[in-house]
Amino acid sequence: MRFFRFVFILSLFLSLFYLPVSAQNNSEVLNQLLAKSAKAYTDLPIEKVYLHFDKPYYAVGDTIWFKAYVTTGIHQPSLISKIVYVHFLAPHDSLVQSLKLQVKNGVTWGHIALSQNSYKKGNYRIVAYTNYMNNLGVAYFFNKSITLGDAINNPLSAQVSLKTSASGKSNKISAGILYKDNEGVPISEKRVSWSVERDDESIAKGKGVTDKNGFIDISFVNTKNLSLDSANLVTQIENRQQKMITNSFSLKPISRPNDIQFFPEGGQLITGVRTKIAFKAIKPDGLGIDVKGTITDNNNNVVNEFSSTHLGMGAFILAPEDGKTYTAHVTYADGTTANPVFPKVGSDGIALSVDNSSADNLNIKLQADEAFLKDFKGKTFFIIAKSSGAIAFAAKLQLLDAIYNASIPKSKFPTGIVQLTLFTEDGEPVSERIAFIQHNDQLNLTVNSDHPGYETRQLAKLKVTAKNSGQPDEGNFSVSVIDESKVPFDEDAETTILTNLLLTSDISGYIEKPNYYFNHSDQKTAADLDILLQTQGYRRYSYDDIINNKQRPLVFGVEKGIDIIGTLRSSSGIPVNRGNVHISIPDKNYFANTITNADGRFIFPNLVFPDSAKVMLSARDNVRASDLVLTVDGEPRQSIPINFAEPDAITNIDSVLSPYLKNSKIQFNNLHILKEVVIKDKRIVKTVSHKDYGNLASLSDQPDHVIKADQLEGCNSLLECIKTLAAGMTFENENFYVFRDYSQGKKVPTQVFVRGMPVDASYLQSVDPKTVESIEIFTKDEMGLVNSAYNSNGAIVVNLRKVETQKISFQDLKQLIGSRNELTLLPKGYEPVKTFYLPRYTGPRTNQPAQIDTRSTIYWNPNIVTDKTGNADLEYFNADGKGTYRVTVEGLDQDGNIGRAVYRYVVK
Repeated sequence: MRFFRFVFILSLFLSLFYLPVSAQNNSEVLNQLLAKSAKAYTDLPIEKVYLHFDKPYYAVGDTIWFKAYVTTGIHQPSLISKIVYVHFLAPHDSLVQSLKLQVKNGVTWGHIALSQNSYKKGNYRIVAYTNYMNNLGVAYFFNKSITLGDAINNPLSAQVSLKTSASGKSNKISAGILYKDNEGVPISEKRVSWSVERDDESIAKGKGVTDKNGFIDISFVNTKNLSLDSANLVTQIENRQQKMITNSFSLKPISRPNDIQFFPEGGQLITGVRTKIAFKAIKPDGLGIDVKGTITDNNNNVVNEFSSTHLGMGAFILAPEDGKTYTAHVTYADGTTANPVFPKVGSDGIALSVDNSSADNLNIKLQADEAFLKDFKGKTFFIIAKSSGAIAFAAKLQLLDAIYNASIPKSKFPTGIVQLTLFTEDGEPVSERIAFIQHNDQLNLTVNSDHPGYETRQLAKLKVTAKNSGQPDEGNFSVSVIDESKVPFDEDAETTILTNLLLTSDISGYIEKPNYYFNHSDQKTAADLDILLQTQGYRRYSYDDIINNKQRPLVFGVEKGIDIIGTLRSSSGIPVNRGNVHISIPDKNYFANTITNADGRFIFPNLVFPDSAKVMLSARDNVRASDLVLTVDGEPRQSIPINFAEPDAITNIDSVLSPYLKNSKIQFNNLHILKEVVIKDKRIVKTVSHKDYGNLASLSDQPDHVIKADQLEGCNSLLECIKTLAAGMTFENENFYVFRDYSQGKKVPTQVFVRGMPVDASYLQSVDPKTVESIEIFTKDEMGLVNSAYNSNGAIVVNLRKVETQKISFQDLKQLIGSRNELTLLPKGYEPVKTFYLPRYTGPRTNQPAQIDTRSTIYWNPNIVTDKTGNADLEYFNADGKGTYRVTVEGLDQDGNIGRAVYRYVVK
C-alpha cells in the first residue's frame, strides 16, 4: 500500500460530527494549522538513519559490519544527504572512532575493526546521523548499545548479582560475585580487595576471600545515603598466575527505588470522565519490572486493582468522582512496596481517547465534564492526525454533547505512528493521543536455499525474492548469516529496520525489546503496543511551535559531498575579493580553481577523496601573492546525544556472552600459532626512555609496566589505547590514577609526560600512535622527586621516536615551512570500503585446510539488489560449526516499501 507524502483531507467530515454552516472563521484557523504544518514539513523534511549489523554483539578482535539506510518521508531513500557520520563511543562517551561514509541512492556501508589494542570489554554505543539531521536535534540520531566481550585479555569471568535492602534509615547494598577462569573452573580461596567509587569520592572499601566455589559476598551500608547512579564497585582479585585482575561493576541497577508512572489517556484525569490509565514500572536500570497494586480513594475504599501485562506496563479504567482524591499502593516483583504519585483529578476539561482494536478503523471518543461543556457548548473543535511528519487527516466538529464517538478509516494512514491532536477553535491543542497503524503491507521477502540442510564447509546457494503487493520488486538489501549456536540472542530485543523506521525513531525515550511488537502478530501484542504508546512521548514537531511560528531554522546545511571551505585575506586581515584559489588532491589526480567572493570566502564543493588523502590549497596565482593568507574552516564539533539505549547495556558480559567468547578464544588461538623465528642480526639499537629527560631521571630504571610500539598497532586514539593497556592505572574524570591508591581513597592524579614534557591526559588525543616508541608506566616514585615536583602520584611517560636530523639550507627550510598562501591539509575523507572475507573450499574434506573454521558470521553482504523478477542469488561456504544458521535479510525499494525476513537451516 502506498501513500502520498502529503494527504490533506480538508473537507472530510465524520458522520457523527456536526459541522455548522457558518464556520468561515473556524475554517480559517484550521486552514492556518494545515498550512503552517505543511510549511514546517516541506521546509524541514524528516530524515532518518538506520544501521543493520551483521550480529547483535562482538568481541575484541572482531570486525563490526554494518549497512546504513538513509530515508525521508515515508521511508523513501533520501535524496537530501550524501554523507553519513558513524561514531563509535566508549562506555563513558569518549569518541573511539569516527567514520564518514558516502551515501548513494540512500544507502552506504562500512566496518569497524575492533583492535585488541584499542578496545576492551564493555558496553559501547554507535551513533549515526547526517549533518542535516542536526536541525531537528540529536534525539533523532540513530543510537544503539553495542556490547564487546574480551576473550583475549580477560583471564577470568566475573558474574555479579546485586540487591539492596533497608538498614535503618539507610540502604544495605549486597553484591555476590562468582569468579571463574576461562575454563569455567572456580577461582577459589583468593584474596579480593574492593572499593565503591563515585566520581572523586570513595564510599566504602574492604577485603575478603573467595570460597571453594569462587564466590564472595560483598556488602556495605550507604550511611550517607549518597546517589549511586554513577558509582562503581571496583574489585581486585589475584588469579592463579599471581596477577591482580581488576573488574568494575556499575551500581546503577540498585541505585534508587523502583519507579512507576501513570498516564491518563488524553493527558489528564477529569471528574466524572471514565478514563483509561496506562502505567509503566521500571527498575533503576531502566528495564521494566512486573507490578501489581490497588487504587484507593480518600475514604480508603479500594476503587480498582491492576497488574502489569508486559514488561512492567498495563492499564486500568477509573472514573474519578467529584471531591475525591486517589492513592496508588503498589508491590513490585522484587517484593518492595511504594505509594507513588498518582495524577491529580481536574475539572473543566476534555479528553481524546482511541480504541485501536478494530482492523479497519480508529474509533475515537471525546469526553468532556459538565463544566467544560458549559463553557464550550456550540464551539468548534478540530482534530488533526499526522503520520510520518505529514498531515493525513483533518476534521472539525461542534461540541454539543459531553460525549462524541466516531471512526476514522485506517486506510487514511500508512503503517506506523499516527498522532491525533484535539484543538480548540483558537488553535490551542488540548488533548493528544498516539497510536500504531499496522497494515502488514511491508515487502514480502522470502529466502530459499538449494538444500533443506547442509554439511560443514558445503557450498550454500540462496535465493532472495522481493514482492510488493504480489508483484516482483526491485530493492536494495543487506544479508547476514550467523551461526546461532555461537551467537545466541533474544530476538524480541533486536533492533531491526521495522522497529526503527516504524516505531523507535518517531517516539522519545527507551523502548525495551522493540521487536516483540513485530515478532508476534496477535491481539495481545497489539494491546501491549497500544499501552506502550500511552506511556511514551511523541517527538516530532510541536504544534505550539508551529502555531507560534517558532519552527526550527535550517542551521545545518545539506551535504552533497565533502566541501573544503575557507577564506583568503591579506596579511592585514582584509578579505580578498575575486582572488584565485587552487586545489589539488594528488591521490585522486584532481585539480580545480575557484574565485573568492567579496568576503574572501571560497568553496570547493562535493569533493570525493578517501580518508587521510592529502589536500593542497594555493593562492600563489594572485597579485602580491606573498602578502596573502589562506585559512580553512574546521569541521563543527558534534554534540553527543543522550544514550536512550543505556538500559540495553549488559552487566555480566562474561557469562551472558559465554558461548560467543569461547568461540572467540578459539579463533584467536588459531590465528596466533607460534612460528619459527630466525634471528638474522644482533644489532643493538638505543631506545628512548625516561632517562633521556633530566626531570624524569630520578624515576626507577625499571618501570612497573612498559607498552611497546607493536602493542599500538592499529590504534586509532592514543588516549583510548593507554586507557586499555596501562596496567595498574584507572582513568576517571579526565585523569589517570594509580588504581590501588585510587581505590583506597587517594585521589591524586598521575602525571603524563610526552617527550619529557608534562601534559594533560587529553593531550594524548593529539599524539599520533605511529610516532610512539614506548610508554613507561610508573605506579610509584621511590625517590618522590617527580611526585613532589608535579604534585602527582605515579607517572606515564610517552617516548616518541627520535627523528634523524640533518643540516638544511635556508631555502630548504623556507620550503619546508611553507608560505601562508599555501596549505596542506589532511581532512576527514570517506572511509574506504572493505569486503567481507569469504573462504572457498574445494575437493574432499581431507584435502581442505586443517585449521578449524570457527566463523560466527558466516556471510555478510550489504549490497544485495533484486532484479526485475524480484530475485537475487548469493552463495558462500558454511563453516565448521554445526547447528542452526540464521539468515537475516533487510532493506527497502525506491518507493519506500521496507521489509525484513529471517530464514534458518541446519548444518550437520
